[in-house]
This record gives sequence, C-alpha cells and structure tokens, in this order.
Amino acid sequence: MMRTATAFAPATVGNVGVGFDLLGHAMVSVGDRVTVTRLERRTVVVHCDSMTVPEDPATNTASAGLLRLIQDLNLSFGFDVVLEKGIPLGSGMGGSAASAAGAILAASRLLDEPISETELLRYGMIGESVATGSFHPDNLAPCLLGGLVLALGKDPLEVIRIPVPEALHCVVVHPKLRLDTRDARAVLPSHVRVPDFVTQAGMLAGVIAGCYTNDLGLVGRWLQDMIVEPHRGPLVKGFANVKDAALDGGALGCSLSGSGPSLFAWCDGKAAGERVRDRMVAAFAESGVESRGWVSPVSAPGARIEHEE
Repeated sequence: MMRTATAFAPATVGNVGVGFDLLGHAMVSVGDRVTVTRLERRTVVVHCDSMTVPEDPATNTASAGLLRLIQDLNLSFGFDVVLEKGIPLGSGMGGSAASAAGAILAASRLLDEPISETELLRYGMIGESVATGSFHPDNLAPCLLGGLVLALGKDPLEVIRIPVPEALHCVVVHPKLRLDTRDARAVLPSHVRVPDFVTQAGMLAGVIAGCYTNDLGLVGRWLQDMIVEPHRGPLVKGFANVKDAALDGGALGCSLSGSGPSLFAWCDGKAAGERVRDRMVAAFAESGVESRGWVSPVSAPGARIEHEE
C-alpha cells in the first residue's frame, strides 16, 4: 500500500464567457502541487506555503473533502497534506479547485482501492464549495478530467467532455490584482431578462456546436458573455482596454477567466495565442497594472500523479 502520493492539478478557465458555472477547461504550465501522506490517526493536518491559506482542515479546500472521505469510508487512518500553491490566490484561475482536486486524487492513491471518477468529483466539490460558498463544478471537473468540460446538475453531477478543435489555444493573462469569488458573485444581478437569457443560451449552444463541428468561425461569432461580464468587468482595472487589445490582435473571443481578475482569450493556433498574450499584457501595462500571461491548448490534460511511494 502506498504511503505518500504527490499530485499536480492544473489551473483552469471557468465559465469560458458563455457558460457561467457550466463550462470550463484545463491549462498547462501552471497549477498546484499537493502531497498527501497517510497518518496513523483519523484526522487531517494541512501545511501550506501560503500564509493566507487556512490550515484548519474544515475550512481548507484541499482537506475538507478528505475529512468527509474519512467519515464516509470509516477509515482507520488520516492524511497529512502539504500544499504548494502555484496558482495565484483570487486570480480566477481555479486555484481552490486545483487544491481540492490534487488532494483528493493523491489521497485516493493511498486507499486500499482508489475511488471512482464520480467520487473524485464529489469529494473534490466538497473542498471547492468551502472556498466559494456554492456548488459550481466548472473549474473542478476540467481540473480533474482535462480538456473542455460541460458540468451539469448537482446530485448527481453529470460531466460531458466536449471535443476540442486541435488548433484551439487559450491565452490567460493574470494582472497583479486579487478578486475573491465571493466578492465577484456579490455584484451579479438576482434576475435576468428572458430575452437576455435566450440570447446567452444561444451563444453557449453556438460555441459548443462549433467545437463539435471543428468550426472556429462559429466559435468566434458566439464566444461572448452579455450577462455576467457587464457586472464583473468594471471590477478589473483596464478590463475594457485589455479585451479590445485581444480582439484587435485576432482573438476569437475574450472575457473574464472565472470570476476574474484574470482574462482569457481563445485563439486559432499557438502563434496567434502568443501574439494576443503580448498585446493583452501590454494593454494592462498601459493601465498601470503589471501582469503575466500563459498560452495553452484548450485540450490540456487534467490532474495527474507525479510521484508515489
């Protein structure tokens, strides 16, 4: 039986503009690393390299699901969790989901029998909901599974992998700003007009149809957010200029990554992504905001075990 396992869990783009709380995809190059070791006692102990992450296991995204796992499976042992945060806190890049996903994936390897994909998602969502205060799997599902994922329902959660055109790449640019999900949700309207709902539903359908048919032109025509972005965009300094820079540079579409303040842009090819990234970083700089950007295929892999012994 394994005593220690280390998992890498990637950053993600939640919502993807058109799919609020429903659609998300994984990234490469940046993520959290979680090492879980079996303890002789039935508890969870958390250590983190970030002073702002709670070490109370009941309120930490990496450990809350593990506490439930111990209870549900009546385990005779517990877990020591070491969390290395590679995703900036409050960045809109799925940091809480990555911590939860990495922890449950690593802990599963230390059981007599690893739990199923469905159970990984369920226990991961317990951790994710501790951070965000609500159940929305659009970051956790792609973090665990990779690629572009449509996550529907709650109990049971149904996850649908969406085919991704090979050329489709994503730029994510993170400004040196912090915007917590709870605060970003506070600005959302409590009601949406029916015509706006119908239009937004059509946009989501258009993007998914474009992915299934490998039609990036169709994706680009409908990759827009007219419900959430107007309320959250003003929370990010320089948002409008950065979005304009992305679109002027040839991006298929651009919006907030998750709840922000990071922005994402979908592009046709890696070279186009690198060009758009540079334009977005420059636009943030013109607004007096330092930023950093990444380019990733939208078909990026999900969380993985890096080491076990």
